[in-house]
Amino acid sequence: MTDLRPRKRSLTLHGHRTSVSLEDAFWCEFQNIAKSKGLSVNALAARIDRDRGVSAGLASAIRVAVLQDLRARVDRESAPQGF
Repeated sequence: MTDLRPRKRSLTLHGHRTSVSLEDAFWCEFQNIAKSKGLSVNALAARIDRDRGVSAGLASAIRVAVLQDLRARVDRESAPQGF
């Protein structure tokens, strides 16, 4: 079983090093999303950082982005298939 405690993950955003604390499950899915979009983890994090506004921390914004991506995939997979 993966560790349920958040771990610090290093990122480079806009040329500056930073870190976020994320659980293994969120980090692994975040990496998968970046790969599926043809982006590096840093590039995807920079997009999320740019769009998050000031009301949310980066780690929280990444978790929400992962959840939104998963929900969108479930919606696409459960949509009725047309002819």
